[in-house]
Amino acid sequence: MVEKAYKFRLYPTPEQENLLRRTLGCVRLIYNKALAARTQAWNERQERVGYVKTSAMLTNWKKQEDLDFLKEVSSVPLQQGLRHLQIAFPAECCANTNFFSGRTKYPNFKKKRMGR
Repeated sequence: MVEKAYKFRLYPTPEQENLLRRTLGCVRLIYNKALAARTQAWNERQERVGYVKTSAMLTNWKKQEDLDFLKEVSSVPLQQGLRHLQIAFPAECCANTNFFSGRTKYPNFKKKRMGR
């Protein structure tokens, strides 16, 4: 089976570029906050926090006054960031795990210039 790949180059307008930067910054923030919450729950109580709990945390974070800017971006990329984190920390019942099966190391916090 042959797999094909396509490369695209984007030329966003300044307004679109600003929205992309804000969205990616919010995704990074949510990922890092959820990773910190999961790490803290494991270190303090040996509790695994799943996607449902982190999704509820996201709802609460959006309601906080200091994180009010999260309402200005689409919720879809924010939820996808939580799903990416869930792949690293799946529930005990799942066989296709990453960290808990020993296939990967513990997830890292995302940095601003990490994708370059």
